Amino acid sequence: MNYTLKNKRALVTGGSRGIGAAIVKRLATEGADVAFTYISSPDRAKEIAEAIQAFGVQALDIQANSAEANEVVAAVEQTVEKFGGIDILVNNAGVVQMAPIDDFTLADFDRTFAINVRAVFVATQAAVKHMQEGGRIINIGSTSAERVSFAGGSVYAMSKSALQGLVQGLARDLGPRGITINNVQPGPIATDINPPEGEFAEMLKKQLALPRYGTVEEVAGMVAYLAGSEAAYITGANLMIDGGFSA
Repeated sequence: MNYTLKNKRALVTGGSRGIGAAIVKRLATEGADVAFTYISSPDRAKEIAEAIQAFGVQALDIQANSAEANEVVAAVEQTVEKFGGIDILVNNAGVVQMAPIDDFTLADFDRTFAINVRAVFVATQAAVKHMQEGGRIINIGSTSAERVSFAGGSVYAMSKSALQGLVQGLARDLGPRGITINNVQPGPIATDINPPEGEFAEMLKKQLALPRYGTVEEVAGMVAYLAGSEAAYITGANLMIDGGFSA
């Protein structure tokens, strides 16, 4: 372990499964104290918290629904209270709702933007009040912001595209304060809700330069790099990790 993030304090939204859980574990192995939110499965959240404490860091699991702005703000405040501040915010919580335009309900549209866009803004606004120079904000976007290769993904893609404009604008706001903000945009990544086998997966693999799904650990590695001191000159960027899907 390199401990490149020793004494740093992080909050990862949606950190109990998939990409989020991998990010929580990677930041902890780098020496950061890590808080993370989850919406259900408290037993799994407790297991992750206990696992990262084995690295000699502090852990905090927080039940919070990213669709509720007050719960997002409360998660930031609980992190600050527990750790004495916050240095790294990873906006990972997200929802994927796919449907053709004729079938996409307004309720699903509103929920998609509440979680994928509004919660990112709310968490960022709350976190930067406590961040010092060297703060890091990292959003988990999607390659769908650049390319949608199948029907039914329009609203999801629009929500992830919104993060691109938010990051580019906030880079200007936060730059003078020494705080960076970037998007990590994964392509097909193997998770329990996005298995790398099956008809849909085989369709996507044909569109990749590297004909395989990525791993959650590969995404977590990029996040850890952006959270560290070597990435201090990267801000306002939308960084692909997609096996060449958007190439």
